[in-house]
Amino acid sequence: MNYPGMTLWFTGLSGAGKTTIALGVLHEIKARNYRVEMLDGDAIRCHLSKGLGFSKEDRDTNIRRIGFVASLLSRNGVVVIVAAISPYREIRDEIRCNTTNFVEVYVKAPLEVCEARDVKGLYAKARAGKIHNFTGIDDPYEAPLNPEIICYTDSETVEESVAKVITALEKRAYIFTPQNSAVDTN
Repeated sequence: MNYPGMTLWFTGLSGAGKTTIALGVLHEIKARNYRVEMLDGDAIRCHLSKGLGFSKEDRDTNIRRIGFVASLLSRNGVVVIVAAISPYREIRDEIRCNTTNFVEVYVKAPLEVCEARDVKGLYAKARAGKIHNFTGIDDPYEAPLNPEIICYTDSETVEESVAKVITALEKRAYIFTPQNSAVDTN
């Protein structure tokens, strides 16, 4: 059976939980036999956007590239999951306008929580001046104004956030609840 594709765009600060929740959603959607791909911001920077820096212009170029690939895949019936900081509202809104079936998920966590989760030590390096243009420290993060879904990762478990996303996608008929395969014996 063919289903319309869609783009599920996770945005939030580094360490908010975008990739963790996106992977949980990916596994749930894949288990329902949908065609699904994940575009992770870190992986895209290593391959498709290699050589780009962290200026606003370079960040916008990176997000446009991710958005272009997501749009190509989704218009061909793939559920595309994007997990990228994508700090600027204007470029996210541009991607939304150019993408059919776009759902924005704001993975929200206070900066201090993200810093406490930072296993790579990037926030500490940014605060020490060793990394420049770091989102949330010396470069802005512009939170979405009207995301379809908000995951509050400082107060929700990963499982609760994944379930929230899956439920929202079911309510919008982007994915469907699996049918019970048990045979009715009545």
